[in-house]
Amino acid sequence: MYICTDNKQRIMLKKLRVALAWVFWIGITLLLLDFTGALHGYLGWMAKVQFLPAVLALNVGVIVALAALTLVCGRVYCSVICPLGVFQDGISWLGTHRSKKPYQYKKENKWLRYGVWALFVVALVAGVQALVALLAPYSAYGRMVQNLLQPVYLWGNNLLAALSQRAGSYTFYEKEVWIRSVPTFVVAVATLAVVVALSLKGGRTYCNSICPVGTTLSFLSRFAMFRPLIDHDKCKHCKACELHCKAQCIAIGKDTEHIDHSRCVDCFNCIDQCKFGALKYRFAWGLGAKTTPSAPETPKISETGAKTTPSAPGRRAMMAGTVAVLGAAALKGIEARAQEAAKKVDGGFAEVLPKRAPERETPLTPPGSQSVKDFYRRCTGCQLCVAECPNNVLRPSTDLEHLMQPCMSFEKGFCRPECTRCSELCPAGAIRKIGKEEKTQYHVGTARVNVDLCLEATGRSQCGKCAQSCPTGAIVMVEHEELFRRPAVTEEVCIGCGKCEYLCPVRPISAIVINGKTVHISTQSPSPEGRGFGRG
Repeated sequence: MYICTDNKQRIMLKKLRVALAWVFWIGITLLLLDFTGALHGYLGWMAKVQFLPAVLALNVGVIVALAALTLVCGRVYCSVICPLGVFQDGISWLGTHRSKKPYQYKKENKWLRYGVWALFVVALVAGVQALVALLAPYSAYGRMVQNLLQPVYLWGNNLLAALSQRAGSYTFYEKEVWIRSVPTFVVAVATLAVVVALSLKGGRTYCNSICPVGTTLSFLSRFAMFRPLIDHDKCKHCKACELHCKAQCIAIGKDTEHIDHSRCVDCFNCIDQCKFGALKYRFAWGLGAKTTPSAPETPKISETGAKTTPSAPGRRAMMAGTVAVLGAAALKGIEARAQEAAKKVDGGFAEVLPKRAPERETPLTPPGSQSVKDFYRRCTGCQLCVAECPNNVLRPSTDLEHLMQPCMSFEKGFCRPECTRCSELCPAGAIRKIGKEEKTQYHVGTARVNVDLCLEATGRSQCGKCAQSCPTGAIVMVEHEELFRRPAVTEEVCIGCGKCEYLCPVRPISAIVINGKTVHISTQSPSPEGRGFGRG
């Protein structure tokens, strides 16, 4: 019996890969869960080294570094840096340990793999960001964490807050838990179901048949300088490597041994399982023809005698994704109707309706985004800014054109002039980093008054809350009739923070509404004399 005596590489490679994968996965998950902003200074770089956000942010340094890493080491990005890839590893590990069912080689499903990649590229160029956000791995993982895991995290925080307050401590504070967008929540559930099902059945099926980032990196990984290679003189055809390859890219036959390096994610399971020293991670340039024969034909008959259909999981995944998008569009407005139905009672006498988002002429995007078009062209819908917005202003859009991408609304808070957290977080460059002083000069929207709803303009009650609360003095109360006044907005001064809309007592739709500016205006001087305004 031939046993490999040099186990150092076999043991250390997998341990190092697993350790680094845990670091990235835990770090990115905590970054998406954190609502205090305390972790961004330490972990924010992990979001910025994700492939698609780096491309959209034109972060040339990160793009070149990831391309070089892949060309030298293979698809290490997929097994270490990508949180969705690491998540799949965890699910596939649970599946194989529970069922004890081994993997088997499956030939590359080219039409599905490159068809999805081509569709993704076309959507990216055409600006169909809803489809881009649906397929992008980092965005998919962020969507799942923000919609499904963060509520549990917040409930735990609120429990600790209640306990600490009873003890006289205010180390923790309560945070409202609510579904920001029903369609996005449905898409997150569908994404989780598809990824878990594919991982349990075929390990890295999603990565190797659907994920457009994985396909992009595969163009380089097949020519990687260092790759797992089989020494045919030492291989005993025991198939241990094939049965443990979660990428299903190793084929061991009677007369052939083959690794499809375009699909290999360098998890090193094969090297860890090989007891004969036939598999090693080593310099590969010039050795491919000598150590890697051509791939065998796709096995057509399974062990049970049934015909195999390798493309079926991929087709089901694509169908599920399409159904999720269409279902999300059909569910538009459910959240608003649910909020309207959940009425509160003030003192047991009057029903207090919850605020409802108005129809805005132009969407509101955060200060730091250059324009509505630029913001939605760059945004990957990763939900990081939504998860960390301390004012409950950002939430996924329910508009089909911008589905899952953030927008601003003021039913539960307003955009405080001193808060710049979303601009510090965005890894894709959709929100440019700005300072607190610069934010007060950013004009993202303009307040418009509906005099038919205004309490003071209609003589129903004295109010003036909008004028009292406006941080820039853009709203003043002017004489309307002999006994009544109404708000008047100086558009050149209004920055669109939404405080007036949030504090307006009229319900369910506020009497004063912020409409977004198509192109944002950033003044050069905080004084009125130095402001250079354009039309929004």
